[in-house]
Amino acid sequence: MEILKEFEEKCGTPIPKLKQVADAMIVEMHAGLASEGGSKLKMLISYVDHLPTGREKGLFYALDLGGTNFRVLRVQLGGKDRGIVNQQFEEVSIPPSLMTGSSDALFDYIAAELAKFVAQEGSDFKESPGRQRELGFTFSFPVMQSSIASGTLLKWTKGFSIDDMVGQDVVAELAKAMERQDLDMRIAALVNDTVGTLAGGRYNNNDVDASVILGTGSNAAYVERAHAIPKWHGLLPKSGEMVINMEWGNFRSSHLPLSDYDHALDTESLNPGEQIYEKVIAGMYLGEIVRRVLCRMAEEAAFFGDTVPPKLEEPFILGTPIMSAMHQDTSPDLKVVASNLKDILEISNTSLKMRKVIVELCNIVATRGARLSAAGVLGILKKMGRDTIKGGEKQKTVIAMDGGLYEHYTEYRECLENTLNELVGEEVSRTIEIEHSNDGSGIGAALLAASHSQYLETDES
Repeated sequence: MEILKEFEEKCGTPIPKLKQVADAMIVEMHAGLASEGGSKLKMLISYVDHLPTGREKGLFYALDLGGTNFRVLRVQLGGKDRGIVNQQFEEVSIPPSLMTGSSDALFDYIAAELAKFVAQEGSDFKESPGRQRELGFTFSFPVMQSSIASGTLLKWTKGFSIDDMVGQDVVAELAKAMERQDLDMRIAALVNDTVGTLAGGRYNNNDVDASVILGTGSNAAYVERAHAIPKWHGLLPKSGEMVINMEWGNFRSSHLPLSDYDHALDTESLNPGEQIYEKVIAGMYLGEIVRRVLCRMAEEAAFFGDTVPPKLEEPFILGTPIMSAMHQDTSPDLKVVASNLKDILEISNTSLKMRKVIVELCNIVATRGARLSAAGVLGILKKMGRDTIKGGEKQKTVIAMDGGLYEHYTEYRECLENTLNELVGEEVSRTIEIEHSNDGSGIGAALLAASHSQYLETDES
């Protein structure tokens, strides 16, 4: 298959190329930390300057708003060595009319659901008497943060469009709505889901210093030395550290191995020229790249016979979960591939040879994505000075990962991990670990409310 061979060449990710990508990432990280708008990487200051220690105790709430559903949860923290004693959550879908209405309508709906959830607090959750409840608020939309508990909405994404909300402080809007519900609760932290994942990872493991989300989209956060952030003009935090939300999906570099299919996907996307790195590594796009290559094979090489199957021309019909099921088909006659082609694309009577070509195509796309995400992780490790072992000290570095792509696409996950080991070398790879940190955007926000609680001094003594 000439088309496949040519595509494979374009997608090549030899180790020297991955190191160039990592170095380009570091250059952009420095530029983004030096000045606002100085780089494709926003390198947002999260105002999280102390991550959870594991000693936090008490009852904390979280609200996680990041799409067409939101979740409310509560966790009871037991303090040192006891961890999360109890947790409960509820998922609520947002009526579509509220996604394009007014900000009051949206936040009144959310605050009412939160109030209902608080009212159902059972006797197995205990708040110390005389204390105001505290909440961590995960808001997964672009926000310019101005403190740990305030930030203005820059723009809506994911189908939301409430004009009167843009430029407003999302914490103030939620607080006003909670007041209208007579809900006495303090919003202790406004959190991005990637920062929440970092907090959740650190709570369970003190060596966690970075987090990566690989799901529909992709992002990363890490702990930076506060004096290495030239654009930070406030007082330096006591801890000397600051969590940076990289917004790494928007990274781009001439070293990224991009094909004609990637350029076409970008041109026809909702955000042309943006999120170029995300478009080669994240779950929303991998299956679509496979579909585009298959389409060309059908058109120019009659791969599926004389006609192009009509379903194959539908953008995004081939989701990454389908791609991953086909890629990981272990049956001798590749019957998972056959049944997906039949059910999704309405293509029957494929030969084993054709099915093998399709598995190979999935492999090329997944391998490129996984290896490029490993290069991004290498960039973060190098920026933190963790890519070498200094003077014999074996400091452990753990990266907390979350997201459906990482969790469910085994081939992708294993390729990422193997590539990272290959990039840092055997000795350093023994000091680096990737850990699955589940539900950072929910539990992570509650943990950040705990580590930024107004009652901290009284607890930790």
